[in-house]
Amino acid sequence: MTTLILDKVLTPAAHPPAAAPLVPASVWSTLFGPPRLAADELRGLQELAQVRSLCSGACVFKRGESADTLLAVLEGAVGLGAHAPGAPGSATQFHLERAVHGPQWLDNSSAWLEKGRSQDAQALMSARLLELPVSGVRVLLTRHPVMSERLLQCLAQSVQNLTGAAHDLMAKDAQKRLATWLLQRSPASGEEVALRERKRELAAQLAITPETLSRLLRQLMSAGLIEVRGYTIKLLNLAALQTLAQG
Repeated sequence: MTTLILDKVLTPAAHPPAAAPLVPASVWSTLFGPPRLAADELRGLQELAQVRSLCSGACVFKRGESADTLLAVLEGAVGLGAHAPGAPGSATQFHLERAVHGPQWLDNSSAWLEKGRSQDAQALMSARLLELPVSGVRVLLTRHPVMSERLLQCLAQSVQNLTGAAHDLMAKDAQKRLATWLLQRSPASGEEVALRERKRELAAQLAITPETLSRLLRQLMSAGLIEVRGYTIKLLNLAALQTLAQG
């Protein structure tokens, strides 16, 4: 009796789909600015990237804490400010000074200085945070020197923004600061500003109380300069707002 042994025909196993990158290329482009990063630069950043999720109210870092990573908010919002003791028996209070919405750098300077963080940071809502170990970034920059220029531009932009904010606080009253804020965040069409901040976040950025912010908004509405619709502010008179901001 003859036994036939049939060889099995093996079909190649289908390759599993490539895992989605931790950080989309579009987000890297937002953080580093144009032009689009090269494929090998993106690959190097993806290999370094560490992403963690935060719940609302979670501590991101504390003032003076050792800094060895560059930090960016990918999604959600993180507040920068200072923790202060509350009343006896109550929780510590967080005094908000500035809100950072993703995608945006949160702290891209402390790690280079090899010093502690300069402020406290706390999640204002559910958020995702990007961490880049500065030691790995140094190696990446030796391989791709052009990226050094891009990081330098990011740092320069951060300094310029903070300098402008400090100047406005010293040289402009609250109403002028609000007019400036609205104009800076208006789109190219100059018609509507979509609010991503809650009232207390915006008030903190302008160094005023939420009650003062509400009063200033009512004044601008009464003057016919703006119209508030939920979380959108329509700019009705750009020329008058510009005069107010610069006056």
